Amino acid sequence: MLALARPAFRRGPPLWHLLLGAVRRGFGGAMPGKGKAKSQDTATSRVPSSPVAADKTGSVTIAVHAKPGSKRNAVTDLMTEAVGVAIAAPPSEGEANAELCRYLAKVLEVKKSEVVLEKGAKSREKVVKILAPVTPEEVLERLKKEAGS
Repeated sequence: MLALARPAFRRGPPLWHLLLGAVRRGFGGAMPGKGKAKSQDTATSRVPSSPVAADKTGSVTIAVHAKPGSKRNAVTDLMTEAVGVAIAAPPSEGEANAELCRYLAKVLEVKKSEVVLEKGAKSREKVVKILAPVTPEEVLERLKKEAGS
């Protein structure tokens, strides 16, 4: 009598496991290979150690945690993920965003037109871009100086 055996072509992970991996990756691109490709994925997914960084265009970006409605403008704290900034303007009709850009321009000693809100117009978590020719180290130093005073 013939015994029914598992087909030889069914080696490897079950189909549901492959589909679950595709869902987690977003169905796009090729499957990650072993070794080198995997190490590149982990390198790009790291969280930056500073809230101030240079973007692809060479401009400096600052991750800001805004605190609108404060009594006065101030850099409250420098965390690894964002710079805490208290803003003396209400969070309505973009007043706090405009005041944030004015205040950062004053602190960083650049023109007001060189400080632009890039992301987070309606959020407390914002990204501000500095278009002036400054380095991330200079920006971080000026922010630290303002936070200490």
